[in-house]
Amino acid sequence: MIRNILFDWSGTLVDDLPPVVEATNAVLMRYGLEAMTREVFRREFSLPFTEFYERILPGVDLEELELVFRPAMAASTAPVSMIPGAREFLERSRRAGRRMFVLSSAPPDAVHSQAEMLGLTSYFETIYAGVRDKTRRISAILEEHGLATAETIMVGDMRHDVHAAKAAGIRSVAVLTGYEFPEVIAQSVPDITVADLSHLEAMLDAGRAEHLNAWPLATVGALIHDPSGTKVLMIRTHKWSGKWGIPGGKIQRGETAEAALHREIMEETALTVRDVEFVLMQDCVEPAEFERSAHFLLLNYTARATGVNVTLNDEAEEWRWVSLEEAAAMDLNIPTRRLLEAVWKSGLETLNPVPALP
Repeated sequence: MIRNILFDWSGTLVDDLPPVVEATNAVLMRYGLEAMTREVFRREFSLPFTEFYERILPGVDLEELELVFRPAMAASTAPVSMIPGAREFLERSRRAGRRMFVLSSAPPDAVHSQAEMLGLTSYFETIYAGVRDKTRRISAILEEHGLATAETIMVGDMRHDVHAAKAAGIRSVAVLTGYEFPEVIAQSVPDITVADLSHLEAMLDAGRAEHLNAWPLATVGALIHDPSGTKVLMIRTHKWSGKWGIPGGKIQRGETAEAALHREIMEETALTVRDVEFVLMQDCVEPAEFERSAHFLLLNYTARATGVNVTLNDEAEEWRWVSLEEAAAMDLNIPTRRLLEAVWKSGLETLNPVPALP
């Protein structure tokens, strides 16, 4: 059972990117460098922040930099807001009796003032801010507060948070709401990756954070043609970082792969299918776009729907019937793009149009 949570601050609980980017740009311009946009900052920034500044301003003393950064941060009028779902997660965790702490590299005055402004201070036993290297600090926090490693997780939005958790022997949870892009934080191979804290709450409720799968998961999915064979179904889901893909899911014990495919398609789209054909198997190890750490064996098929009326369940946000050419131009997750390429190369995209099925 997870009883203790260490939270990063920036990008995990609070969106403070606007003032941070503004203050960082004050430093850059002070030394004659070009200001960064929000997106450029997200690509360039890394922790520990000492390494970030050594990379972009080599040889400049950190204390000298902070004499520019801290006043600029304090003077910024750029908005600071809660990450969606964060307050609800904190409230549920408090009701569940979880002990909560903040471990942040952000300046202490900024973190404490933001916590007061947003009404968050009371949720935490202790707020540790201004921490230059979290790797060493976590072990000290565990010892100081008597926290068992097996009952403690670190939640953050950057690779440094994941590395620090692993070094201390606790599980790491990456959230995709903050500074680093999903494909970047995935390089650290977190134990769990979630789109946001609402998804972490669901995992804790289900006990999934305590029982990570030790073996690859066998899953099925299909590129579904409409009855005429001229269009295919694409769905967009938060589980794959908001990218487009195909319906599918896990094979249940005692269920054949094709039976699982029919069930998953019905559950996710309310469609029935026929003419199921196997295309390829993908060994999908730690997919960067997926919401958490995972290893899937993806059994991919093509199939033909008996109708075109789609009803999504809560796993997806949007659906479209499109041509294969249109599908190839969409923002697809990598496994789906590989499936489309295999279908294209095999000639299966040239399915002859057929009359509407009865």
